[in-house]
Amino acid sequence: MSHADFVHLRVHSAYSLAEGAIKIPDLIARCRQERMPAVALTDTGNLFGALEFSKAAASEGIQPIIGCQLRTSLRASDPRHQELRLPGVPPHCDQLVLLAQNTRGYQNLMKLVSQSYLQYPHDPHISFEWLTEYHEGLIALSGGLDGGGAKLLLQGQKQSASDLFQNLGNIFQNRFYIEVTRHGWDDQRESDIEGLLIQLAYDLHLPLVATNEAFFIDESMYEAHDALLCVATGSYVSKQDRRRVTPRHRLRSPRQAGQGFAFVAG
Repeated sequence: MSHADFVHLRVHSAYSLAEGAIKIPDLIARCRQERMPAVALTDTGNLFGALEFSKAAASEGIQPIIGCQLRTSLRASDPRHQELRLPGVPPHCDQLVLLAQNTRGYQNLMKLVSQSYLQYPHDPHISFEWLTEYHEGLIALSGGLDGGGAKLLLQGQKQSASDLFQNLGNIFQNRFYIEVTRHGWDDQRESDIEGLLIQLAYDLHLPLVATNEAFFIDESMYEAHDALLCVATGSYVSKQDRRRVTPRHRLRSPRQAGQGFAFVAG
């Protein structure tokens, strides 16, 4: 039996607390139905579902990829790492997705997640300095529209975005991917930024990956998930200025997720 040509690398289970709504048995059942040979679990800030996910996927002959979506400090605070500083960019956090490539990578991922809570219990995040120490065995994705590079591009800071991607490329060597997403935002952020991300990838000789960040299984769960986000943020469904996702933030089929992309998709 042939395998699907798209693998989901950005999946939030119910272990992404008050954010994800995908139950692990449902995730594995859908992957089996769509003939996906592998799938990554990238819950926000934790590895709570890693064991359940690994066992469930392996029992169905699906390769589990353990990962995590982490908040990452844009620039270094340690003067020993001046090469990581970005002139004119304020110190704040953006998301980065890390995937364990092997046992060493999983061990390093556990260290990073643990340190994020031990060092910053009220605002868990990781620093660039830690990435330089615990990068071995990890694959990094740039974080989509909420990643540091995309945010800088949206602010018109192309050189700073290039510097950030170059820094990450130097840390992870051939294991850092610039991420492109198409979630159908009405404000055109994706279409405005996609060409710039692709151009930077070619300019910096960095690989591209297309991803589809999934928070719920299918479109029928969209409204329920939207209500979950409201509960998590103490907001109302009718409020306009609040966190939202789109119906495309579901576990789309390989055909739907890979449509229109001509490079490696995940």
